[in-house]
Amino acid sequence: MNIRGIIPALVVVGVIFAIWTAAVIPMNAHLTADQAQRDGLVMTPEAPRDRQDFTGLTLAIKNPAIIPLTYTLTRPRLPSPHQVAIEMYETIFTKAPTSRRSLVYHGWVTLSATLLGFVIGTTLGVLLAVGIVYNRTMDKSVMPWAITSQTIPILALAPMIIVMLGAIGIQGLLPKSIISAYLSFFPVVVGMVKGLRSPDGMQLDLLRTYSANANQGFWKLRLPASMPYLFASLKIGISAALVGAIVGELPTGARAGFGARMLVGDQYGQPMVTWAALFGAAITAALLVAILSWIERRTLTRMGMGATA
Repeated sequence: MNIRGIIPALVVVGVIFAIWTAAVIPMNAHLTADQAQRDGLVMTPEAPRDRQDFTGLTLAIKNPAIIPLTYTLTRPRLPSPHQVAIEMYETIFTKAPTSRRSLVYHGWVTLSATLLGFVIGTTLGVLLAVGIVYNRTMDKSVMPWAITSQTIPILALAPMIIVMLGAIGIQGLLPKSIISAYLSFFPVVVGMVKGLRSPDGMQLDLLRTYSANANQGFWKLRLPASMPYLFASLKIGISAALVGAIVGELPTGARAGFGARMLVGDQYGQPMVTWAALFGAAITAALLVAILSWIERRTLTRMGMGATA
């Protein structure tokens, strides 16, 4: 592993967390001041109600005693990083994986829909790409529709899919998987089409001199040449599939999954629950991409091509 390649990423993450930590103070200053006044800890002047959201930093500067308290609110506007970390630790390591309060349990529910949708979307994307490359009619007809399909907002489409499938008795895993497949198939189509068309004319002419037929040209040249493009699109597709699974959980009022945890946090005023689910989803996506990157390196190395990323 290249340490020099990790340092820039760590710097970016560090800057983001520094900005997040600093933003906690103005975001939570008014809530903290109100609570401190009720507890008799500090006395703060009343801020104009129409400027309340814009004077948090000024209020904190005038009353520095409330600054440490902004990081300890039970229901803050913006949780601090350590509060989110504590919530994640408690819901991952101190709860049984089968408990509905466990983030592992909810992660598996979302992950199962993600993986099924990813498999469906990848299979559909590869088949469409092969058809587009080898059939001019599909190239002229299917590809424009595939591009047009991605202009439909998923937040508008997801409830329609859930409701229509629910009307015919299909609920649970499959509707969320279909939404995941819808988001993941397009990157695979584009990447695979690009990869299958990547061999140049000289390579194709060489196969013709050996009297290779279309099937041999596909298996011996086009498919191997498409592998770097395929893996690049798969890493995009798996992340999109995870987003699709979470979006599919939101309009149904799901009881399990990362989307369900986000709904619980919003509905019951528990921002730490929402943020823990968000970070859980981000970590899950990072792990899935890392697994695909490992498979990519192993596959391309065995093919004698070397990994591209």
